[in-house]
Amino acid sequence: MFCYRTLYGFRRIAPNYLLKSPGVRIVFSAESRKSFNAILSTATTTFSLRLSHSGTMGDAKIEEILAPLRAAVKKQGDLVRKLKQEAASEIDVKKAVTELKACKKLLEDKELSLTTDEKFDRAKLEDTLKRRFFYDQSFAIYGGVSGLYDFGPVGCAIKANFTNLWRSHFIIEESMLEVDCTVLTPHPVFKASGHVDRFADYMVKDEKTGECFRADHLLKAHLEKLMKDKKTTAEQKDKMNTVLSLLDNYDQAGLASVLREYDVKSPTTNNPVTDPVEFNLMFATQIGPAGNMPGYLRPETAQGIFVNFKRLLEFNQGRLPFAAAQIGQSFRNEISPRSGLLRVREFTQLEIEHFIDPNDKDHPKFEDVADIEVLLFSGSSQMAGKSAERTTFGKAVAEGVINSKVLAYFMARTYLFMIKVGVQPDKCRFRQHLDNEMAHYACDCWDAETKTSYGWVEVVGCADRSCYDLKQHAAHSKVPLIAEKKLKDPKTISVIEVLPNKGAVGKKFKKDAKILTAHFANMTKEQCEALEKNLESKGEFTLEVEGKTFDLNKDMVSVKRYEKTVHVEEFTPSVIEPSFGLGRIMYSLLEHNFKVREGDEQRTYFSLPPAIAPYKCSILPLSNNKDFEPFVKQLARAFSDEGISHTVDSSSVSIGRRYARTDEIGIPFGITVDFDTVKEPHTATLRDRDSLQQIRAPLSELPGIIKDLVSGRRTWANVLEQYPVFQGQETTS
Repeated sequence: MFCYRTLYGFRRIAPNYLLKSPGVRIVFSAESRKSFNAILSTATTTFSLRLSHSGTMGDAKIEEILAPLRAAVKKQGDLVRKLKQEAASEIDVKKAVTELKACKKLLEDKELSLTTDEKFDRAKLEDTLKRRFFYDQSFAIYGGVSGLYDFGPVGCAIKANFTNLWRSHFIIEESMLEVDCTVLTPHPVFKASGHVDRFADYMVKDEKTGECFRADHLLKAHLEKLMKDKKTTAEQKDKMNTVLSLLDNYDQAGLASVLREYDVKSPTTNNPVTDPVEFNLMFATQIGPAGNMPGYLRPETAQGIFVNFKRLLEFNQGRLPFAAAQIGQSFRNEISPRSGLLRVREFTQLEIEHFIDPNDKDHPKFEDVADIEVLLFSGSSQMAGKSAERTTFGKAVAEGVINSKVLAYFMARTYLFMIKVGVQPDKCRFRQHLDNEMAHYACDCWDAETKTSYGWVEVVGCADRSCYDLKQHAAHSKVPLIAEKKLKDPKTISVIEVLPNKGAVGKKFKKDAKILTAHFANMTKEQCEALEKNLESKGEFTLEVEGKTFDLNKDMVSVKRYEKTVHVEEFTPSVIEPSFGLGRIMYSLLEHNFKVREGDEQRTYFSLPPAIAPYKCSILPLSNNKDFEPFVKQLARAFSDEGISHTVDSSSVSIGRRYARTDEIGIPFGITVDFDTVKEPHTATLRDRDSLQQIRAPLSELPGIIKDLVSGRRTWANVLEQYPVFQGQETTS
């Protein structure tokens, strides 16, 4: 359940979205302000389309600048722990957590600005993506629709390669069970999962223009602006801090009252805004012509796996552990989508649900990944104001940083996949959710994050979700979603059951008797004991089932207790869930691999790994000479037979310009058919995009060389060992 809603604080929204305005100033409480007056001047961080830093500042100097900020985070983290240990009031804890988040935000922004050495021109990247039609805003000729994107030929090819690699890396290699569930989902499913009640935000509108805003975001930005005003007193700032700490707890009326109290207006027009209304982020619809079955476009693919758990377990012959996976579209009606592919209304998800015995969280292949090094940003490091630390997955599990081998295994496999598709290792980390970020049912949760020009962006969620989802669907559907395991030795257990007197129940409740009978069969031990107690003390009791009330007495039901010997144990499996957002990873790898040719700023290219590149090879005849055509066709046919994607560019522009065009869309290799190709033996040049080196090889060998390079069986260095470097047609004209 890839939740790309992680705001350092109040809801789960990616941290970079806090940076809507050019400068973000963090304001502390009166107590904290006394401690950090010396560093508050550094709290304004400017973000532009170009991330830049001189790169000359040493580590010692950077740490000297960051030291007071780290101390601030640690002090506030210690205060949060102390308040929780002392069982302080909820308001005091929330206020302290709000200040902790502010300290963390200040530290991370400063650290990011000081440790980003390269220059990056996002405008140039976006121009290339649009001009070469990687993707573009949907319905552009009608003005476009925010949060919706169409992928062009290059984008579609990259997406297809990405999903194929993901399927091979996870589904095939890990022997997972793949499903493809419907996008349309009836209301009861999302009622059970909690999406109907909790997957919503409060929204306000500009009274004149109708522009929509997230109410909590608008209020937060407005209060932060007021708190920066020198005219605002310390008492007023303290009250505003209290409002911010309770932002998640306001109901509709409470939020409306606060918005009116602080006279919050539209930030773009300064017009008044409406009172907040609840806005569910799911796209609602009606299933069927009668309109009597409400449903939604799914906001995640995971629920389709959970509701099919029973069938999947049967398919797997009742054995645990096993994993199910799904690739598909999800939809979230975001109030204000922005930042390109990073926050959209329709997106591709790739999700895995790995079902395990909650008492056995080992993994048989963990040792295969235990020594892989990775950058981990643990909860304890965040609370102490430390940076992310490089360690191994084995060490992280041994030290209790990651709570289980099975979660660490999937984190490691996720990391390997990210590197395989082109994410730079030094721009990838796993950040652990703090206690206040995790769902109440989660045991541990880590986000794979990539460092981009937007800051650190969550792209994969890896969570130990315990058994919450299966229990919820079992309770609402009345279908047990459980597994069994054989016991080493049989054991005797106590059983309590509620037995209806079918004659008496049927006579009184008629057709509703079936509802009661089904309810009795699914009652938990605790429910049976409560009913038994009521019968003994009062002789009667009242039940509410499916919105109906039933008055029952001792003549209608009885409670039976007995012991039985069992050879198997039933349990609800726990779930380890890696959830990938394709669009976010795709943007990250495009940014990480976008480069400019040295000495020629007009020549840009993508150094994409061959496996993810849209086309693996270009075929370029040196000119329009008719003698070249048979050889171009021969190569194209050979590549098609091998299943290697390729493109032919026989336009009349120079070979240098055609090389540049193929580089610009990330094609890793280029074959040039020239006058030497016509001669016996027939050969052609093969050019490597990144190094610009060329070799000359027989035509018949080129498809095999490309296939080996794409699959990873050979590297360009290996090719150079067999074929000498050729000085050929590369020009810049």
